[in-house]
Amino acid sequence: MIRILLVDDDPSSLESTRKILELAKYEVVTAVDGQAALDLLRPSPNKTSHLAFDLVVTDVRMPRLGGLEFLRALSLCGDQIPVILMTAFGRVEDAVWAMKLGAVDFLTKPFKRQTLLSSVEGALKRSSARHAAGAGSSVKSAAHSTQRAMVGNSIAIQSLRQMIRQVAPTAATVLITGESGTGKELVARSIHEQSTRAKAPMIALNCAAVPEQLMESELFGFEKGSFTGATQAKVGLFEAAHEGTLLLDEIGDMPIALQAKLLRVLQEGEVRRIGSSYSRKVDVRLIAATHQGLHELVAAGKFRQDLLYRLEVVHLEVPALRDRLDDMAELAHSVLQQAAEKHTKTVHGISNEAMQVLLAHRWPGNIRELSNVIERSIIFAQSDVLELKDLPEHLVKSAQFAGQSSSGQFSGQSSAISVPLGTSLKDVEELLIRKTLEATSGDKNMTAKLLGINSRTIYRKLDKRE
Repeated sequence: MIRILLVDDDPSSLESTRKILELAKYEVVTAVDGQAALDLLRPSPNKTSHLAFDLVVTDVRMPRLGGLEFLRALSLCGDQIPVILMTAFGRVEDAVWAMKLGAVDFLTKPFKRQTLLSSVEGALKRSSARHAAGAGSSVKSAAHSTQRAMVGNSIAIQSLRQMIRQVAPTAATVLITGESGTGKELVARSIHEQSTRAKAPMIALNCAAVPEQLMESELFGFEKGSFTGATQAKVGLFEAAHEGTLLLDEIGDMPIALQAKLLRVLQEGEVRRIGSSYSRKVDVRLIAATHQGLHELVAAGKFRQDLLYRLEVVHLEVPALRDRLDDMAELAHSVLQQAAEKHTKTVHGISNEAMQVLLAHRWPGNIRELSNVIERSIIFAQSDVLELKDLPEHLVKSAQFAGQSSSGQFSGQSSAISVPLGTSLKDVEELLIRKTLEATSGDKNMTAKLLGINSRTIYRKLDKRE
């Protein structure tokens, strides 16, 4: 059973919170302040054993040792127990310090039952994921997950990785563009993790998923009583991301009236909550992402040009999957490994026939679609290798149709080529093109699709040798 340490000096608050957690089937141990909690957590010569806890939920303001001091003590001692802080005051300074010290969430009293349980469930899930990866490999695992979109050695991906390495240590605002599903958020997280802000929070907001009337309060927060229903102050995302990174995904969907306020934040480095008479300084690196053409939106009067100038200090374009098919094998195996671990399956390879189908597909949903296809296929796989029969039927049929339209049949076979060490890159290019042309019975369009290049490139490179 999950054991939670609940810390609060208010008897009524302690009791009501304890009941909520116990009704949700958690084991709860209580303490009246931070010092008492530390005594429960710390082993000593007078105790033969000490209790182990999966989560700590603690108030901020308490006698002897308050919540922030308690959290700092845990951090200094190297404890990895996730901590949720709760307070009746909701000061942004407390929230910022809590996140810096490693708190996983910050709740303002009075909170609803479901708010508490959702916070507890989220904290436990994140903690479980870290432990599953292993204490020694947790950082490596997190870094690996953000690199999935950049697996491979195509020229486009090598260039993207190099640009990320160059821009990450700077304070530059970054605009990331690319089709849906290409991994724009993963690129943003890679920038954050390689920056000097890596220890501070990175917060993401999908502008397309937030109603227009709520977006301003989400970004900038509001004061108590500033409008009907504002029963308590709310910290905005800019304040919560102080000294860290804020990702505004699908920035093209931001209402144009709000764009002027965003521009002011970028220019002045300060935000003003709704209903407040003064501004607060914030130190936030902004990363924006979109699948839309912002220059076209500017021309249509739907996006501010001056804001675009501010966002596009550095522009990173994430390539579509169909334009980097030479990365498919490595990328597919990376996704396969993670999906197999997730579903505890022993699948560790992809057959040649299945790989040919993956190469023939156009992937309109990009890496997100590839992940979905492989995860679904692994669930139904009957052997330790992903076979043609395991793939979705529509994928196989579309690949067969593509093969028939080009060569009259779909062989489902792949060829391997060997290249002597020291062969020039031009000769390797020509050999790869000619071998692929043989496999497609001379269809230059299909060859171009398989190699992830333009068909004109094939004519140009072969014509030079003939």
